[in-house]
Amino acid sequence: MHILKRLSLGCVFISLSLSAIAQDQPAEQEKSLEVYGFVQMDGGYNAGQIDPNWYDVMRPTKLPSYKNQWGANGSTYLSVRQTRFGVKSYTNTSLGELKTWFEFEFFGTGVDAGQTTIRLRHAYGELGKFGAGQTWSPFMDIDVFPNSLEYWGPNGMVFYRNVQFRYMPIQGDTRLTFALERPGASADQGIYANRIELQNVASHFPLPDLSGEFRKAGKFGYVELAGIVRYIGWREVLDTTSYNLDGEALGWGLNLSTNLKLGSKTTFRGSAVYGQGIQNYMNDAPVDVGIKNTGNVNSPIKGVALPILGLVGFFDINWSEKWCTAVGYSYMNIQNSNGMNANAFKSGQYGLINLLYKPVPKVMAGIEVQYGSRENYTDGFNSNAIKVQMSFKYNWGQTFYRKPEPKP
Repeated sequence: MHILKRLSLGCVFISLSLSAIAQDQPAEQEKSLEVYGFVQMDGGYNAGQIDPNWYDVMRPTKLPSYKNQWGANGSTYLSVRQTRFGVKSYTNTSLGELKTWFEFEFFGTGVDAGQTTIRLRHAYGELGKFGAGQTWSPFMDIDVFPNSLEYWGPNGMVFYRNVQFRYMPIQGDTRLTFALERPGASADQGIYANRIELQNVASHFPLPDLSGEFRKAGKFGYVELAGIVRYIGWREVLDTTSYNLDGEALGWGLNLSTNLKLGSKTTFRGSAVYGQGIQNYMNDAPVDVGIKNTGNVNSPIKGVALPILGLVGFFDINWSEKWCTAVGYSYMNIQNSNGMNANAFKSGQYGLINLLYKPVPKVMAGIEVQYGSRENYTDGFNSNAIKVQMSFKYNWGQTFYRKPEPKP
């Protein structure tokens, strides 16, 4: 057991945990179970403002949409919400190897936003070329995520864990994957949000989302192209007006991503995504559907899928075995519809630079400077924030092995 050390703000924020280290195993033994996780404490200072429910991350959509929305500038924070626990299993069957993955963390979102509470990340099983459960959407590329201390990550990145059924005809470093995913979308009723007509509208998703990816890997790294198509519908629940508020939209997107090896010490991680009505698949974006004025007396407004562009570019640099740096920038822009509020989110920027230190295996400490900005739709308001974060992370894990069963 490690001893919990006192910390002082302004220097280094440290939190320690139990650590179990797996022993080297003979080559003839097979891995059958992994139990792993880490304890991480984050602390720092935000020179700007941000929604109090998101105090320990940098999300441009959660920056103020009007002056002093979240009070005065400047706040200190401490958090252990990144702490994680997971289990992976490997079982031989007559149909091939069965893999399962169960993982959770303590970063509350949704109704638990701002809380330290259990949050499911992965609940997924895979047998041969088929998989089912909750895990990364094929539309996203987790390898684009930089080696950052900040939890939420680049705002212009596709980032979504979804419940899905997938088929993987090509597996390995080069791969091809298709999936049927749980549908869902969000809508912004804009300046008409308080109109009784729109309060009787409900979403309608008769079809799953269809996604796919193809990755070509080589000595240089890899290039990946992913896509998604989705049906988004809405229906008037109660026919209380003379207006026809029923509607539907086609959501679609293309995501081009890469990891490029620039020498032996540097990796470039980048992506570019464009589409319509795919905001809920993005790492930090508002609504998929916005309200548009039509000028038609019978149907004066309608919902439209909002176009979106997301860009990510980061460099991970390994200075030595103990020191490394991540530096980069991300951008996201939405083409708002003309019925949305003047202070609706239009575009955001995200950037960071850090210095990380690994004194011994499974231990990491670092300092990071983060930048975020937000621009509104038409009212001319924009906001920005700068955070300094210091973190200490302790990994732990144990891998259990078994001898292969003798062949008949």
